[in-house]
Amino acid sequence: MNLLLDKYKRQSRYTYLMHRPPLKHCRVCGTAVVYRLPDDGDTKERAVCPACATVHYENPLNVVGTVPVWGEDGGQVLLCKRNIEPRWGKWTLPAGFMEMGETTAEGAARETDEEAGAQYEMQALFSIMNVARVGQVHLYYRARLLSTEFNPGHETIEARLFTESEIPWDEIAFKTVKETLERYFDDRRKGRFGIHVLDIA
Repeated sequence: MNLLLDKYKRQSRYTYLMHRPPLKHCRVCGTAVVYRLPDDGDTKERAVCPACATVHYENPLNVVGTVPVWGEDGGQVLLCKRNIEPRWGKWTLPAGFMEMGETTAEGAARETDEEAGAQYEMQALFSIMNVARVGQVHLYYRARLLSTEFNPGHETIEARLFTESEIPWDEIAFKTVKETLERYFDDRRKGRFGIHVLDIA
């Protein structure tokens, strides 16, 4: 029962973060907010409190993760099979929502620890993807695996290494993950890695 409740809570939180409803009440005094142009000259409608005049700014969320690779040539990449919704049973790179008080690299490292239980060395930022339709920015760092021993957490069914030809491309959970993987292997063939900035429809 507790496992089912935990799964429901995780799914509900993800659904909320993916489809955040408009703010209804002021976070300062609790009064119902009104969406209008603020009096400070802002040109975008905001949630404004008519009681205490607080203007609430609703900003995009950051999703952070890694592209963990193994081998001298980085020919294998570590993927995690999801044990949570959405996309239960699909494959993904270790990633998740950034927490307060951490940098993007720290968040990516934490998610890699939690989802894959991998030993690795963080490397450079690799991809930045704007997913404007859901108010998110996804950032992935390259990471060099130090071991092939993995101890995935409860959000992962299985963590395993894939070569490019072995990746189940039709079973990749998210478009941002697929785009990042494709660019990683493209850069690997070229022998140099850059930073990729993409807009995801």
